[in-house]
Amino acid sequence: MDILSRPAEEFVNQSIVEEMWATKAMEHAEIYFNLICSVDPRTLRLCPYDDTVYTTFRQDFPNLKIGKISDDDLKSEESKVKWRIFIEKFNKMQNFSYGTLLRCDASKEFSSDNSILVVRIQFLAIEIARNREGYNDIIREKFKPEIKLRNET
Repeated sequence: MDILSRPAEEFVNQSIVEEMWATKAMEHAEIYFNLICSVDPRTLRLCPYDDTVYTTFRQDFPNLKIGKISDDDLKSEESKVKWRIFIEKFNKMQNFSYGTLLRCDASKEFSSDNSILVVRIQFLAIEIARNREGYNDIIREKFKPEIKLRNET
């Protein structure tokens, strides 16, 4: 059984669990970035509910500028309320609340200065919108996929 699927109560603030979550979030970020470097982002489907996520996101956040996301866009008191309502609409979706890294500036790669930790449904909503609205188009021009060889020891 995958240790990360165990109930949270079993892990009273163990640093190894935090490290595992951070590692998993970084791996997801690398895979996603390589994906948008490799294929036309406008053709990507990130989950079976892309259309619903996008439509709901743009209904709830019609004026959110997704090219550059700030902490305030996600974590100000006003934003938190709006995001909680949005997130709750997808609480039946598998892994909707997993911690996931999001690039703050869509034109740049993942880095410690260009990443923010969000829940998976926020990542999906913003990245589906970035893909559909063309914000990720520049990535294929600026960056090439990074091939990593796993150490097989």
